[in-house]
Amino acid sequence: MELRPYQQEAREAIFEQWDGGVLKTLLVLPTGCGKTIVFAKVTEDCVRRGDRVLILAHRGELLEQAADKIRQSTGLGCAVEKAEETCMGSWFRVVVGSVQTMMREKRLGQFPEDYFQTIIIDEAHHCISDSYQKVLNHFSSAKILGVTATPDRGDMRNLGSYFESLSYEYTLPKAIKEGYLSPIKALTIPLKIDMTGVGVQAGDFKASDISTALDPYLQGIAQEMEKYCKDKKTVVFLPLVKTSQKFRDLLNAHGFRAAEVNGDSQDRSEVLEAFDRGEYNVLCNSMLLTEGWDCPSVDCVVVLRPTKVRSLYCQMVGRGTRLSPGKDHLLLLDFLWHTERHELCHPASLICQDEEVAKKMTEHIEQAGCPVDIEEAEKTAAEDVVAQREEALAKQLEEMKRRKKKLVDPLQFEMSIQAEDLSGYVPAFGWEMGPPSEKQKATLEKLGILPDQIENAGKAAKILDRLDKRKEEGLTTPKQIRFLEGRGFQHVGTWQFETARKLIDRIAANGWRIPQGINPQEYKGA
Repeated sequence: MELRPYQQEAREAIFEQWDGGVLKTLLVLPTGCGKTIVFAKVTEDCVRRGDRVLILAHRGELLEQAADKIRQSTGLGCAVEKAEETCMGSWFRVVVGSVQTMMREKRLGQFPEDYFQTIIIDEAHHCISDSYQKVLNHFSSAKILGVTATPDRGDMRNLGSYFESLSYEYTLPKAIKEGYLSPIKALTIPLKIDMTGVGVQAGDFKASDISTALDPYLQGIAQEMEKYCKDKKTVVFLPLVKTSQKFRDLLNAHGFRAAEVNGDSQDRSEVLEAFDRGEYNVLCNSMLLTEGWDCPSVDCVVVLRPTKVRSLYCQMVGRGTRLSPGKDHLLLLDFLWHTERHELCHPASLICQDEEVAKKMTEHIEQAGCPVDIEEAEKTAAEDVVAQREEALAKQLEEMKRRKKKLVDPLQFEMSIQAEDLSGYVPAFGWEMGPPSEKQKATLEKLGILPDQIENAGKAAKILDRLDKRKEEGLTTPKQIRFLEGRGFQHVGTWQFETARKLIDRIAANGWRIPQGINPQEYKGA
């Protein structure tokens, strides 16, 4: 099985980390981008190197999927460590193991500490829990790969307390742009749902409180869904099983063919297969289908389980992002959740790194009144935020330009190259949080950036990496930005190096005055 380009890059990046001495590394791929295929191929490479590999997960479906994918893509068989089954005495080099089984003292004690040389954790955002840590600490010398869909900053900071690096990340916008995932259109339904009485437990909204708050609105939501979802194949996420069952009955009364599945459903696999075949057009569930279930033909997702946890939100939406014949986009229904105290996830949470841009994007989608492509909405919101920031910082930048410095302030550099990811950067791993090294500071200064304003090593590394990429792409240097923006030219960071060089040569030849006929405010570097 041939890997896609980003999957091959991910595979190579993981081994670069391990071979470079970083034992605990993370791989982040959006739902639907084939993370199981990537770690199946990594498993094959490890077995070739002589390793015994443990695939660790918290649900039986994930273990079965992993074993099937490894067998299909590499031909390798897997032993199982779950309930009554054990891998002890097996000649298979790959073991799929349930964390609930592996963590038991008696079971874990049977394994020598060096029994596994590599451990791969599926849905790695769970691995901070005590049960996982007990298993991982037992095999303390093993190389670790954690695999997860896009985590939120809170998750990333938590994961950063265990993992030492992020070996590779493929983003949702990139996957959509490169044609591997379906475009997403978000629609805000003008139904104000009052969440003010909903409490918080373990960092997220309490499911029982959401259910109570949601109950009076279910009829109105079913009526709204009639307008937009009649010709769609829809998955609805709800807070409790009883709410899910009630909503299924309401939808059927509104002319939908709706089914419901939960953890106790005896006929769960039959219902899922029937939905896949098209016998039902809506599937209601109480958070059962967030992991380990795929139905590519789903083209509408309704999140009636509001959450503050971005990874959970991404997983719910991810049930509809896979490609399927005849499907040109995923429709994502959002609601006007009214909450005074807590920030919750919206469609903007899927692609925005910057909170200010996310807020602006959510406002735009709410005001649109029709489905909006989330990438276009993000671009518009980012432009608006940049314009606002430019206005607010104009005076500050003027003062910077007046000061006779040879170096560019990082803030000016970020704004000039329009780098939202740099201005919204928050360190996650331990090493990133420390101060920049002397070597980093010296290199930044040599390249024309003022290092004094850079607070941590992670930000310094990101700027240095960006400078390297800009050099490869033939874009302007910080010194060119400093010189030309000091003379009133705009967004010099988006220009080509050669364009800036030729203009500076013309200014130099004109006695360091701007040549006649050139208006810096209107001059385009293209």
